[in-house]
Amino acid sequence: MIRLEENKDPVKGDRVLLATPSCAFEHYGLTQQDADYVRRQIGFKSKQIPVRTDKEWIFVQTVDHDAPEQAEMESLRCGAAAVHEMIRQQQIGDITVVNAAGREAWAFAFAEGLVLTNYQFLKYVGKKEERQYSLKRVILAGVSSRRTDEMNCVLEAVCKTRDLVNEPACVMTAVRLAAEIQEMAAETGLSVQVLNKTDIEALQMGGMLAVNRGSVEAPTFTILEWHPENARNREPVVLAGKGLVYDTGGHSLKPTANSMDCMKCDMSGGAAVAATLCAVAKAGLPVHVIGLVPSTDNRLSASAYSPGDIITMCNGTTVEVLNTDAEGRLILADALLFAKKYNPELVIDIATLTGAAHRAIGEKAIVGMGNARRETMNMLIECGNTVFERIAEFPFWNDYAESLKSDIADLKNIGGELAGAITAGKFLEHFTDYPYIHLDIAGPAYLKNADKYRPAGGTGVGVRLLFEFLKTYSSTHHP
Repeated sequence: MIRLEENKDPVKGDRVLLATPSCAFEHYGLTQQDADYVRRQIGFKSKQIPVRTDKEWIFVQTVDHDAPEQAEMESLRCGAAAVHEMIRQQQIGDITVVNAAGREAWAFAFAEGLVLTNYQFLKYVGKKEERQYSLKRVILAGVSSRRTDEMNCVLEAVCKTRDLVNEPACVMTAVRLAAEIQEMAAETGLSVQVLNKTDIEALQMGGMLAVNRGSVEAPTFTILEWHPENARNREPVVLAGKGLVYDTGGHSLKPTANSMDCMKCDMSGGAAVAATLCAVAKAGLPVHVIGLVPSTDNRLSASAYSPGDIITMCNGTTVEVLNTDAEGRLILADALLFAKKYNPELVIDIATLTGAAHRAIGEKAIVGMGNARRETMNMLIECGNTVFERIAEFPFWNDYAESLKSDIADLKNIGGELAGAITAGKFLEHFTDYPYIHLDIAGPAYLKNADKYRPAGGTGVGVRLLFEFLKTYSSTHHP
């Protein structure tokens, strides 16, 4: 990943000029003729305007002062993707972002879009140099050092999440995922503990053990903790991420076309949680936060759990398994039960959980629901709007849980044909006794085709949202 750098010296070389239509372009290296050309293009509603001077490229990115702040920031991220294509075509290596628009947040939004667009996963490509993007440095002129450092922490976490998700399942086993998380956390100040299969058996994690039965690979349960001395919350916030490294559906086998071939992405939530904790620690946020990543694969074999089985969770709850492809909620239930030991102020889980969520709102947003205080949910939604990882809140009424009642066990692991995303959330809620929010990222976690600054493959969704939320959440607490 390229990192954002700062420049306090006079700007030279190829650059992007963030400017409003009324900008005095002549003050930023453009001749009168070039400035007049830019103004004409703005009149034609052009948003990205390339200008070639004698020695350098100047890409003018227009900014609308009258647009809502959050909408303009997203417009700048998307604009950066368009400018990145121009940079790539001209084989430019270094670019400086010059903020003539007056708001530092806009410069960071544009730079964020550039870095995220520049991401590539080329680990298994033979001739990398033929596909490698040219951009190597993004330099910001006249911005806050602290904000630059924080942004680098977040961008690094997003790109690391994408890397983990894009790894093939033959590489990214549960054990490997735990090792990758330990390596990520090694220099951050995080404490990390990895529970192996023997530990999981001792804790009687019935969901994890059932899902893992068909696999030749051992499960893991990874615990990360950031507890700085200046933490402003008395009790921790717990993040739980689904770490299902590969999902065949088990005996409830998935069809292969457009489903099983991308199921390496089913650990996107777990990767996002681990990377978020690393970003929080590197940025030194004053918040006590714990991350839980239950991880296994869900394979079909003679020993795999089957529809009709009844499993027992560690708290004694019995679950009638009617669909072995509804496995994510089983391993997350173990994590939610484990979270009780911390007496948390809030627990948020994040998971590629249901096709129902994907079908309901597509790839444009995250499905969210929960029983946390209205103020907390509103804060999370607003943070999602800020970073444009938007949350579509679904109802969480108790009568949705009616369809989870079993005649022969305490619960079924699926509800009826309708409202599958919500009944999955209600299943998980059964294992909580604390303020709780459930985020289903089945739609935006993995894309078949690139969408502006979101690449094809793993998108790293959830990291920017959770980091922004924890930053905001800690600012509302007073020790």
